[in-house]
Amino acid sequence: MSERILTCIGCPMGCTLTATIENGTVTAVTGNTCRRGDDYARKECVAPERTVTGTVRLTGGALPVLSVRTAAPVPKDKVAEVARAMGRIHVTAPVQLGDVIDPSICGTGVALIATRSA
Repeated sequence: MSERILTCIGCPMGCTLTATIENGTVTAVTGNTCRRGDDYARKECVAPERTVTGTVRLTGGALPVLSVRTAAPVPKDKVAEVARAMGRIHVTAPVQLGDVIDPSICGTGVALIATRSA
């Protein structure tokens, strides 16, 4: 059995959570003031994910780059790979807010989308 201390990001409270882990499974979570804290700790300890934001190169727009993000969280161990892939992407204006830039960034099954029009 082990314990992991986390700061919850599920709501603005920022509760300090203690997750008890046995055989790779979270068996208890304490310190949370809402259900989101329990859900967050269980997910973070077993299969952490992150939404990735950044920019890609843009031709023909007012700015040289276009802001983008993943449409859903990707596995935490893929974040650096996704960021590197964004550095290799080049799009041409016009682009609309929400346009899919890559339908499955790095084979994650998660789309990379534009966060503004250009």
